[in-house]
Amino acid sequence: MIGAIVNLLLFLAPFVVFGLIIGRTVEKQHFRRLDAYDAAHEGFLITQIKSFPMAKHVEPAPSLVVAEVVIASDYLKSWFAKWRNLFGGEVRSFQTLQTRAKREAVARLRQTAIDQGFNAMCNVRVESADVGGSTMVSRIGTAPMAAVIATATAYHTSSAV
Repeated sequence: MIGAIVNLLLFLAPFVVFGLIIGRTVEKQHFRRLDAYDAAHEGFLITQIKSFPMAKHVEPAPSLVVAEVVIASDYLKSWFAKWRNLFGGEVRSFQTLQTRAKREAVARLRQTAIDQGFNAMCNVRVESADVGGSTMVSRIGTAPMAAVIATATAYHTSSAV
């Protein structure tokens, strides 16, 4: 009996380690891409205030821009979250999932504004929802997902920051 358990652990351990390495690598690469994108567009003004700071009245007129993102968790994170749900506590892997989704949504929002010829955004709003069942982590076969929709008003500023 003990030999069977040891064999099972020896068989599963490489898969768990491989899953952890691949999952963290993909997550870190995504954060690096977001950091590089933010650094490349650091002169783009983004605010949450409702007015247009340093607005310049040129065509096109200010416009609503919208971006949405859905990022799913991997099965290993979901499995660890099930254990965390059993014992209680903070599920940090889902926090990074939510952070990645919000940053990606704002990056896509910024790119949409740039594509339309704007150089600033105000009244940025970010909303999120659970579309994959992370509130029901115990269900088998569900992968928690972070769904984020971001909206803003894109406009032209008199000078970039």
